[in-house]
Amino acid sequence: MRKTPPRMAPESRLESNHFLQLAAIDFSGVYAVHLAAKEERLKMTRLAMSLLSGPFLATIALTSAKVVDPQSLTEWHRVPWYLFALVAAFGLLSVLPFLRLIEAVNAHARTARAINNFRLLYVARLKDELNWSPNLPVDPRFPETYAPLAWPGINVMMLAIVNSTYLTVGVSGLSGQDPNLPILLSSITLVALVHYSVYYVRCNVSRRRRLPHNPYEFPNLET
Repeated sequence: MRKTPPRMAPESRLESNHFLQLAAIDFSGVYAVHLAAKEERLKMTRLAMSLLSGPFLATIALTSAKVVDPQSLTEWHRVPWYLFALVAAFGLLSVLPFLRLIEAVNAHARTARAINNFRLLYVARLKDELNWSPNLPVDPRFPETYAPLAWPGINVMMLAIVNSTYLTVGVSGLSGQDPNLPILLSSITLVALVHYSVYYVRCNVSRRRRLPHNPYEFPNLET
């Protein structure tokens, strides 16, 4: 016996109250995504700030213990090499929360896009039957992860600049280079561009995958 296609099966037809339940699940899902994204950004920002404050805390401890002369910190050539090593090391460690922040932004954006795709299940039905539709996006391409003026983008860019400053100053001090301001600024800009290119590429390279089975035959706009 030939199997009845899912779109023709009576049990596959959902009533209006079922779609209202989907809408309620949708709203709770959006709320959970926003909370998770905010918590993740706060945790990664706090971790990055804790790592970036490490060289300052170490310098204060060394000067308090009279291991380092405070007067030597006023001149570039008199700063001990191990302080430059601490700056470079903590700048390198702060790359980890930078990368984790990018992945967190991607993960929450993908979840939001999946919820937008999920809305296509019920928005068209509710609009026709109840003359109602939620004031929510249904485009699975929204929100965009690469948004420089959004808070995740601003957070990533500022962290990239600070990381670049730590790495450039630390490596320059260890190599014994003269503190030339134009060269330092140019090096910081180049390292920051490397950070920013990682953010750009990671947030814009799409991974093609097979679409799941669609028993309701709603239009799939996912890219």
